[in-house]
Amino acid sequence: MTQAPPPAAGSARRGRAPAAADRRPVPPRPRSGRPVRRPGPPRAPRPLERLRRAWDRPLTAYYVVLGTGLLITALGLVMVFSASQIQALRYDLPATHYFRKQLLAAVIGTVLLLIASRVPVRLLRALTYPFLACSVVLLILVQVPGIGVRVNGNSNWIALGGSFQIQPSEFAKLALILWGGDLLARKGERNLLVQWRHLLIPLIPGALLVCGLVMFGGDMGTVMVIIAELFALLWLAGAPTRLFAGVIGTAAVLGTLFIVTSSHRMDRLSCLGSTDADNCWQAVHGLYALASGGWFGSGLGASVEKWGELPEPHTDFIFAITGEELGLVGTLSVLGLFAALGYAGIRVAGRTEDPFVRYAAGGITAWLMTQTVINIGAVLGLLPIAGVPLPLFSYGGSALLPTMAAVGLLIAFARGEPAARSALAARGPRLKWKTMGRRRRPAPSGER
Repeated sequence: MTQAPPPAAGSARRGRAPAAADRRPVPPRPRSGRPVRRPGPPRAPRPLERLRRAWDRPLTAYYVVLGTGLLITALGLVMVFSASQIQALRYDLPATHYFRKQLLAAVIGTVLLLIASRVPVRLLRALTYPFLACSVVLLILVQVPGIGVRVNGNSNWIALGGSFQIQPSEFAKLALILWGGDLLARKGERNLLVQWRHLLIPLIPGALLVCGLVMFGGDMGTVMVIIAELFALLWLAGAPTRLFAGVIGTAAVLGTLFIVTSSHRMDRLSCLGSTDADNCWQAVHGLYALASGGWFGSGLGASVEKWGELPEPHTDFIFAITGEELGLVGTLSVLGLFAALGYAGIRVAGRTEDPFVRYAAGGITAWLMTQTVINIGAVLGLLPIAGVPLPLFSYGGSALLPTMAAVGLLIAFARGEPAARSALAARGPRLKWKTMGRRRRPAPSGER
């Protein structure tokens, strides 16, 4: 049987269509004669774009508040240990005396932070009035002879026995924010904040009562922080500009009166920007500590100013010791942590749908940032020395406990955002427990 001869070479072109393997994609012919550029892979986002996307994630504020709060507290413990050793030895105390007390306060504050980060908003609002009432009672007890204790010219302390004392004005800062936030939220639900009477009363009288009790003990620095909290609450409530002008003018007149009538405050004001070490010893030696630190500092524990030259090196002027031992890099790191904490607090207040959460988060952020600016401004010689501690950083259990509780509330508010709740629910449990027993192998079925 003979085979048919193969088709001619040109028959495929004339009759039969070419096979699939013979087909080749024909590139389009450019009209201008230039080759056509095929689309390449997408470009990687720029660093600023990636940073913006990372910041827009639902859980970013939660992680930033938690991380910065714990980092500032941990770094503060290290600096308190370094700055307080010589001060403790001067009073015939163990070198670790102040550090152990601060460490105990940090442990208790961590427990408060965890509790506050899980407290429901409804329960928190129910506790605002009792919290403020207890703070006012403690502020009154400070002025009772035999109960109140006078420290550095101010009678704002209550002795708890031994070397432990409590400063009620620190707890009053947080109590006023929560009470004011609940008050404004309740009035906002009834559309009453459009009237000046409901906007100012009883918020302004309550704040003036707390300021008066604190000022009666001589602590003007704490009064300045409370006034800043009041301004933050009024601004978040939508107070008109005329109201702000009136409140600021009244506060300026009262502040000037309190400064002029006190020689101690006039001396502090006269030291603003001064280089006279004889009359402004503390302010000038704070600048000496910062100037001698250089870029990377003299080393942890190698400060010279803490050897009796700089008063209160572990409390009001711990930032100066940080600059001397850790240098400009250390101080900028501390400033960066506080800036991140403040920006995260603003984000929590701006993205929430709950009015109470917005007022509380904004008030807490204003409190922490105002106190930070007053303390660091005094160390840099830009503001008068007000005796205000650096939040989460300076020595003082009475200041550390309510501050860590406030950070815990910011964490709770950040977790309560709708997008954050959805992200946490989608993530599920992170820990999976594994048993130590051997896994049983299935018995053979006998089939091949």
